[in-house]
Amino acid sequence: MFRKLALILASLLVGALVTLASVPLQAAGASPNPTGQPADTFVILLSGPYKPVPQKPVVDCMELGLLDVNLCDGSFSTTKIFPVSGLPLGASGQATTGEGPSSGERQAENTIGNFYVQFAGIHAAYDLPRGALTMVFTGNNLTRVPDGQGGTYIIGTIQLDITEATGIYASFVGGHNNMVDILHQLADGSFVEHCYCIISRPSATAINRLGSEGGPRWARHNDAVA
Repeated sequence: MFRKLALILASLLVGALVTLASVPLQAAGASPNPTGQPADTFVILLSGPYKPVPQKPVVDCMELGLLDVNLCDGSFSTTKIFPVSGLPLGASGQATTGEGPSSGERQAENTIGNFYVQFAGIHAAYDLPRGALTMVFTGNNLTRVPDGQGGTYIIGTIQLDITEATGIYASFVGGHNNMVDILHQLADGSFVEHCYCIISRPSATAINRLGSEGGPRWARHNDAVA
């Protein structure tokens, strides 16, 4: 069983490297755009345990400017976001970048936002520096492997479409997110995440970036500026 797990993890690593290698060169570092826009493709890491988002009235919920999701309806769980590549310098307000936490202190230093997901639904949301995004799950290629301790590793790739965005991410509506995921469901039913998100603008708008932070919010479901 453990040999099978090792082989699957090795295969995932190879696939992840191939996927990351295919990301456009713009994602290799901070965006060179003087307007402070993200690169056409940027990469972030979701890492850490998931916690349920408490149910509360909409008026008391966090305000991200997203209309397609109600993050406080009791169906969402949340974990932390860390920078990898492609975000503009200063977007996070942090002095460092990296691929997630190596210690509690490092985790607090590098966190740039929060990820929200419905484990029993189709929506996900990203609360990032200077904007937010809503996405819907469209497909996956996942394998479940016992961890030998009563839990399960859920390993593979997940596809999402971007349906709503605000701030410096507004031009990503209609774009795509390719997740390379190792999700660990523990024996007690809780989840711990380690997932690279490769987020891309739609090709038709990649050369037509919005130049103003906090610009119009685009929603693909009605093809209109809100």
